[in-house]
Amino acid sequence: MDANNLKKKQETAESLMLGRPEAEKPSGLVQQRIQFEDPSSVDYAQMLDSYYGGFKKFSEGDVIRGRVVNVSESKVTVDIGFKSEGVIPIEEFAGENGKIDVRPGQDVDVYLEQTEDQNGYIALSREKAERMKIWDEIEKAYRDNSVIVGRVIERIKGGLAVDIGVRAFLPGSQIDVRPVRNLDALRGEEFRMKVIKVNRRRGNIVLSRKAVLELELEQEKKRTLETLEEGCVVDGVVKNITEYGAFIDLGGIDGLLHITDMSYGRVKHPSERLSIGERVKVKVIKFDRAENRVSLGLKQMNADPWETAAERYPKNSRVSGKVVNITEYGAFIELEPGVEGLIHISEMTWNKRIKHPSKILNEGELVEAQVLEIDTENRRISLGIKQTEPNPWHQILEKYTIGSIVTGKVRNLTEFGAFVEIEDGIDGLVHVSDMSWTKRIKHPSEVLKKGDTVNAVILSIDSDNQKISLGIKQLEPDRWEDFASRHQIGDVVRGQVVRITNFGAFVQLADGIEGLCHVSELDEHHVEKPEEILRAGQEIDMRIIKMNISEKKIGLSLKAMKEDDTRIIRAMAESEPAPVTMGDRVGDQLKDLLSGQRRSGDN
Repeated sequence: MDANNLKKKQETAESLMLGRPEAEKPSGLVQQRIQFEDPSSVDYAQMLDSYYGGFKKFSEGDVIRGRVVNVSESKVTVDIGFKSEGVIPIEEFAGENGKIDVRPGQDVDVYLEQTEDQNGYIALSREKAERMKIWDEIEKAYRDNSVIVGRVIERIKGGLAVDIGVRAFLPGSQIDVRPVRNLDALRGEEFRMKVIKVNRRRGNIVLSRKAVLELELEQEKKRTLETLEEGCVVDGVVKNITEYGAFIDLGGIDGLLHITDMSYGRVKHPSERLSIGERVKVKVIKFDRAENRVSLGLKQMNADPWETAAERYPKNSRVSGKVVNITEYGAFIELEPGVEGLIHISEMTWNKRIKHPSKILNEGELVEAQVLEIDTENRRISLGIKQTEPNPWHQILEKYTIGSIVTGKVRNLTEFGAFVEIEDGIDGLVHVSDMSWTKRIKHPSEVLKKGDTVNAVILSIDSDNQKISLGIKQLEPDRWEDFASRHQIGDVVRGQVVRITNFGAFVQLADGIEGLCHVSELDEHHVEKPEEILRAGQEIDMRIIKMNISEKKIGLSLKAMKEDDTRIIRAMAESEPAPVTMGDRVGDQLKDLLSGQRRSGDN
């Protein structure tokens, strides 16, 4: 090769080197070889091909591993082994707190955006490289069905936006195994999730936390079922609260803690004892392995107070407790948590009439009572508060005697009589049959009205059953007895015909006293029609042929006025003397009472 050609090749090589960055120029050793090798033996074209062929081959869009060679205030220079170095804005190396975290010599992954810019540098991006790596990991997680971790950014339409290195979508239906009401409260939470859909080209990623939870629950459920059995004590978390109880998560399987198994005492609502998310120790009281149904008990963690209640609350003992509930029929008294007794409305007072227990007791009030009965098998205690005071009915026999006269106010009327209050809380009954000697009374209102003040005679006293029988008619002499005391069979009496029937005529002999003259006693001859002999309103004399005071019956005869007295004398011999009656005794009392009043007035 002649000198001129050699010089031209050298100039060509140098011209090719002009304008290239230092990183793209041959090293010092190559330059020395160019300068000191025998020009006649150097092939410059081959040398250049060898030089440029030694660089790595890259394409735009590749993620490359490079090394930081320089860090300035605005950029970071990275050597990726290409013919020139690349630059990256320093902001791409800022951490979450804004602090720059990069140093010379550090290896970093970068994204090749452009092989050479106008300044001769290659354009790189660390952010895009990181994003590409994340997408690779997300696609791998999708293929492997593996779990990734992400943080909730915000609530969006249909679910949540989640940061997994890139923005992803977590649908509301995939957040939990049960519906979640307050999605805003999940902001900032970190979840373990699976990728159920990914499209890098469209930048679409769909996640599911539910899939992870279901798998974990299934595994946890399997472990729980291996150890679960009736009678064992387990730890759980309150999952849900209803009106009738609470559902406890035992680990993949839920158990029901019914409200009746929360406490031996009274629980109005499960929320009084438990709150959602609370950890509790409970006992398994029933387990259906086939149906995976578990019944739990909280009160069973403690001894049943009813087992020894009979020892603490023996019959007739005095106890104290708090009124916890009032019903129409009584009040429930809590003697201790889990043990209650009932004070029936009839056991609240001896003599006061109450329509509702709230007239005597108030909820929350502390009361003293007496144990009347205890039934530990059925968990019942009967209590009474009236027993803590003297029974006024026990003093009735000392204050009142049969036949004595009392004064009271008509408190109530019924179909069968009137109740008269003779003192506070003590009533006596005037039966309708004891209101009049002579009148046939169908209803007490014919004689009395509510609020009337009346005098009455005590007919009987039953203090055990708290009953007093009173009579008003007994204040007056019995007109039938009075009539019987002044008349006897055979006497001739004068009366007025009040009504005529086909079997005879009724004759009024005195006020309230009637006798019957049978059709056979009208005349010696057979009489077909009594009205042929008598007429209503007619006054006539007749003879008494029968007299039964107890049945209030008097037999009269018109034809006996014409007969001999033989039949009459025989009837008189067969009759019995009238006994001394209550009316006689009451009459004597009234006479004594009146005579005493006269003597008092004279004095």
